[in-house]
Amino acid sequence: MRTSRLGFVPWLLGPMGRMVLATTLLITGELPSYGTPLAEAPPPAQTDSTLDLPLDLSPSDNSTDKPSSSKASISENSFFDEIPSVYGAAKYDQKLNEAPAAVTLITAEQIRKYGYRTFSQILDNVPGLFTTNDRNYGYLGIRGFNRPGDYNTRVLILIDNHRMNDAVYDQGAIGTEAPIDVDVIDRVEIIKGPASSLYGTNAFFGVINVITKRGRDLKGVEASGEASSFNTYLGRLSYGNKFSNGMEVLLSGSYSGSEGHRELFYPEFSSTNNGIAKDADKDNFYYYTGKLTYGDFTLTGGYKWRKKQVPTAAFGTVFNDNRHNTVDERTYVDFSYQHEFANQLNLKARLYYDRYYYRGQYPYDYAGTGLPPFTLNQDSTQTDWWGAELTATKRLFDRHKITVGTEYRDQFRQYQANRDVEPPATYLEDKRDSSFIAGYLQHEWAITDHVTLNAGFRHDHYSTFGGTTNPRVGLISTWGKTTVKLLYGSAFRAPNSFEKFYVGSADFKTNPNLKPEKIRTYELILEQYLGNHIRGLASLYQYDITGLITQTTDLADGRLFFNNTEDITARGMELTLEGKWPTGIEGRVSYALQSNHSERTERLITNSPQHLVKTNVIVPIIADKLFAGFEGRYTSSRLTLAGNSASPFYILNVSLFSQQLVKGWELSAHINNLVNQKYGYLGSGEHLQDIINQDGRTFWVKLKYRF
Repeated sequence: MRTSRLGFVPWLLGPMGRMVLATTLLITGELPSYGTPLAEAPPPAQTDSTLDLPLDLSPSDNSTDKPSSSKASISENSFFDEIPSVYGAAKYDQKLNEAPAAVTLITAEQIRKYGYRTFSQILDNVPGLFTTNDRNYGYLGIRGFNRPGDYNTRVLILIDNHRMNDAVYDQGAIGTEAPIDVDVIDRVEIIKGPASSLYGTNAFFGVINVITKRGRDLKGVEASGEASSFNTYLGRLSYGNKFSNGMEVLLSGSYSGSEGHRELFYPEFSSTNNGIAKDADKDNFYYYTGKLTYGDFTLTGGYKWRKKQVPTAAFGTVFNDNRHNTVDERTYVDFSYQHEFANQLNLKARLYYDRYYYRGQYPYDYAGTGLPPFTLNQDSTQTDWWGAELTATKRLFDRHKITVGTEYRDQFRQYQANRDVEPPATYLEDKRDSSFIAGYLQHEWAITDHVTLNAGFRHDHYSTFGGTTNPRVGLISTWGKTTVKLLYGSAFRAPNSFEKFYVGSADFKTNPNLKPEKIRTYELILEQYLGNHIRGLASLYQYDITGLITQTTDLADGRLFFNNTEDITARGMELTLEGKWPTGIEGRVSYALQSNHSERTERLITNSPQHLVKTNVIVPIIADKLFAGFEGRYTSSRLTLAGNSASPFYILNVSLFSQQLVKGWELSAHINNLVNQKYGYLGSGEHLQDIINQDGRTFWVKLKYRF
């Protein structure tokens, strides 16, 4: 039975009533203060020109923080006495407890000790997030939402604050197709909640900002090699340095090749080769990235090429035909300027160019004979765009910080084509362009030494459908070791060219009348330091989606198309405890409860696990030299597209990490799915499989040397 709108006690008063009541309690409450007076705040630190972060990356340095009493509120003996900073929540550096969002940080040290080798592995162990994979692309779920057929369009992926979602599919890549090498990541900021008030489209459920390392972090040449299951190999060569004239450079390149599973069994295709896809799971890629900083100027860029064979016979293709593959190329260049003026004015400007290319090859049996020769159908997409952004942040009268910005993007090529190679036939050749211009305003007001109001909005005007305005407001109260946040925000996602105009040989049809989808989110967050070594985070939220763009099958012709068919109401709770001790032990345990319902069907939506439990712990075996990492994650059952229930599963991973056992060398080893749990992820509308089985026990080893 569907949960009543009044079924959760925290929502008894209705959204606005709850906000008013909690606001009154926050402003009038009399809690003891552990903080320092306003006048005793330290002077601003010198900032890095790339991300407005302190030059030494110490979390205690913060060039743009308001002089709040929260900074010195934790005991000097605590491992949390220097609260980490986050950039992406406000487009300037601020403490976690001051950010108007629930934020999780994953550091380079955690990536090394837990043995994360892909971006999706990092995200899979973040509280409230879950990933899936259809043996072609990786998909991200957040707060119980991950619709089949969605290419991660509702989470904005950034690299050094540069947008990575492309301009045709809006895909935020997280699998091996992602233009990210985990070895050059300094930290990952996972910022939950709507953020269109700063970032516009795709910042629907949140923003994930990947901050890469700088030249000073390497100070020389670094080489690494990896080997893992399924004849998978990866090599990387990186160079980084900071020179005496202040110039800083980082260059990195990597290559990976994987044979994949030699045989994959799909009972849905038992009439073809006994349901076995043979040698159809190869995955190869190479990746280059660079960052050059001199004074107030920074030049960054990257290039990623990946080719993946597809063993699942998606989109009605011929099963066990190794010509079925996809190729993805992603290129970007970003030139930015940032300067901190003496009058506490911070000015940031950026100019960027992006390109995305896709090619898919699909063998079809148009004759229906089951006998070759089969027709090879080819999809191709190319999109190019450039843009510019200008942001100014100014502190006024000690208690006010104003951010004003504008952004323009010109998507001057949005090309999609679909054709048969031989005999030649063209089904789609769509050439388009589009653009938008946006302006945003954010205001952070320190009402008292303990209470801050963060509010703002952004207006986007699109050449395709017109304008949309999205606000955000947060009331944040910090009293000693306790922080309470009351948040409200709205966001939108513009329909993309793929959803509106794509048509294939037999599978898709267009819907040019799609409209933007909208979300409104209400959230209450409690952050609490427990003693000197444990931090707790609790979050209660509700969001309402209207006009959700959903992949749908037309019963009249069996073809897939996208439509604004659903409204979604969701309520959830996330609980997290994380700790770090002087012995070197650190860890985190989290639980997420989420309930998402379709207003139209009054049922739980598909691919929405109601329970997520995650545990992570790092244990030193030899102090500062050898560490063991343990991860466990439980995912409850999910409703499939066919109306079945995907079985719940528990995955346990174990890793070993050593450093300086031999000078200059690092050795890592990892076993994924230690107990060989059998589990699967949901298929989408293009799959005959209701559930796509995933890998059992796998391993990898890595050796790294720094010259």
